[in-house]
Amino acid sequence: MRKAPAITCVFLDIGGVLLTNGWDHHARKRAAMHFKLKWSEMEDQHHLTFDTYEEGKLTLEEYLSRVVFYQKRTFTRIQFKRFMFAQSKPYPDMIGMLTQLKVRYGLKIAVISNEARELNMYRIRKFKLDGLVDFFISSCFVHIRKPDVDIFRLALDIAQAPVRQIVYIDNTPMFVQIAEGLGIRSILHTNYRSTRAKLASLGIELNDSRNAGVRG
Repeated sequence: MRKAPAITCVFLDIGGVLLTNGWDHHARKRAAMHFKLKWSEMEDQHHLTFDTYEEGKLTLEEYLSRVVFYQKRTFTRIQFKRFMFAQSKPYPDMIGMLTQLKVRYGLKIAVISNEARELNMYRIRKFKLDGLVDFFISSCFVHIRKPDVDIFRLALDIAQAPVRQIVYIDNTPMFVQIAEGLGIRSILHTNYRSTRAKLASLGIELNDSRNAGVRG
């Protein structure tokens, strides 16, 4: 049986894989409770504008004007933005594993992510993702977003790696299916242990002696 080509490039999402989601419905609900906003009203406003926001066609200030500050509030924009950004937390085990795998195998790492510009830039800098990731195909930069298949095609064009030498990691089943439809081997990420095992099955695994301090 012919051996599968070696993996040379990893495509992955940020939210749910490297970090917590940046501004999902859980974060918005926490914000509504914290600032005593009407949750259903805030969600209605958000859903009318979030795709435009994530495609980089609205600034954060414009988004907040439509979703929160369309009427006078008892808190400031600075307070609300500080709360938004504070929702992002890292997954150190995933970041550590991919950092080690990149060094060990000389992998190219690419992000394919739906995120708005200001939050995306904050997360990249705060968690030093630019030290791990070679290029960011973020929706706010390229003005298309998953599930549009063109964002995956753009990533393939930029990576210039044979499709069978790429693996994609995402925690959203639909996005995994779209990548697989393009011939990209994909991993539906649920936790560190299972993703580590699936990567090892593709021939990219950690050196255990170097991974002694990484949580399982």
